[in-house]
Amino acid sequence: MTKNQNAIYDARTLGTGKMLTLGLQHMFAMFGATVLVPVITGLSMSATLLFAGLGTLLFHLLTKMKVPAFLGSSFAFLGGYAAVVSMGEAQGLSAAQSLPYACIGVFSAGILYFVLAGLIAAYGVRKVMRFFPPIVTGPIIIAIGLTLSGSAIQNCNSNWWIALLAIVIIIVCNIWGRKMIKIIPILLGVLGSYVVAACFGLCDFTPVKEAAWLGVPFHWEDTAFHVFANPNWGLVLSAIIAIVPISLATMMEHIGDMCAISSTTGENYLADPGLHRTLMGDGLATMLASLFGAPANTTYGENTGVLNLTRVFDPRVIRIAAVFAIILSFCPKFSALIACMPASTIGGVSLVLYGMISAVGVRNVVENQADFTNSRNVLILAFILVLAIGIKYGAGDAINLGFTSLSGLAVAALVGITLNAVLPGKDYEFGSNPQGDKAVDFEINPSLRK
Repeated sequence: MTKNQNAIYDARTLGTGKMLTLGLQHMFAMFGATVLVPVITGLSMSATLLFAGLGTLLFHLLTKMKVPAFLGSSFAFLGGYAAVVSMGEAQGLSAAQSLPYACIGVFSAGILYFVLAGLIAAYGVRKVMRFFPPIVTGPIIIAIGLTLSGSAIQNCNSNWWIALLAIVIIIVCNIWGRKMIKIIPILLGVLGSYVVAACFGLCDFTPVKEAAWLGVPFHWEDTAFHVFANPNWGLVLSAIIAIVPISLATMMEHIGDMCAISSTTGENYLADPGLHRTLMGDGLATMLASLFGAPANTTYGENTGVLNLTRVFDPRVIRIAAVFAIILSFCPKFSALIACMPASTIGGVSLVLYGMISAVGVRNVVENQADFTNSRNVLILAFILVLAIGIKYGAGDAINLGFTSLSGLAVAALVGITLNAVLPGKDYEFGSNPQGDKAVDFEINPSLRK
């Protein structure tokens, strides 16, 4: 029997009580990062939990119930949401009115997962991945973190002491924590600074008192469907162009996650059920979530860490966690409690998170040993970074092309992909460096990767 088969056999002998406990542990592991995305973006908290659960179940269905992966909110699209909100506000829309347009962009990004899955199924992963090397995806990831950094500082400015407390807790738990403590540093940073802020009277819990115990997880006006009641087609196109290129980084993250989960469990999920199936599962979960006003989904490193900790690899445990998330999504009072989190807590956590995102981009370039004696690589890196950051802070988030607006990230990604395609000397081959292939990971605890 393989290691994975042994793990499944062990899980079946645990009994219902222990299986439920393991499911709760997996929900607890994904929780801090998953709820942080709607807190930062303004998307629906309840919808986020609902479609994290439903997306996970859908992913398991498409992957033949074999892959023990949980799908939670993706941090990679934060820059895209911010760019679309900025473009919407420039046209007189509020942030709440602009977010459904961003969701249309995320839906379109999900479609790209199917395109890549089809290409991989037809031509093989190595041929396809030559067009998306680390010299393109790495700088894009670096730019995502750097373009978001200003918003983190703005939130920290509301109360630097609370922000610093969140930062210290995350660092301590991530560096010196053991077992579950090391897996959930974001959640502990949020809880610790939130509790201290509440003790000092910095939180208004009136919305929690007024919220109902049971309610519908999403509202029509927050969904992508609501846009088409009175659409701004220019903003629709701008949102698609701004967000779709970001999916290049998230698809690389997905491939890295599949490599990590395969390494942890001892099963080759890239071969069975196949990378094309896992990509389709991730893409379809993202498309479904975005339609109903929830963030894009991605496979979660925190839950891979729990797999490594417990050595129970039965995918049913992950599906139990998904059901718990769905149940919790129907409690508006819980969502209101999260929404009352002080801006300083969000700022402190975001400061670490955005820095880690940029650091992951550096890691992706370094671990794949990108050759910077090669002029083509230097040019690609230079154009991506300068365009993304320059347009963000020098042109008011986006440049107007007349028929649409393009965010700095979108321009940088399109230019980087084009330069890599046309300039001679492509030297990246997926699969030749397993450590490098797993180097794209937006989570806060990359040290848990195997």
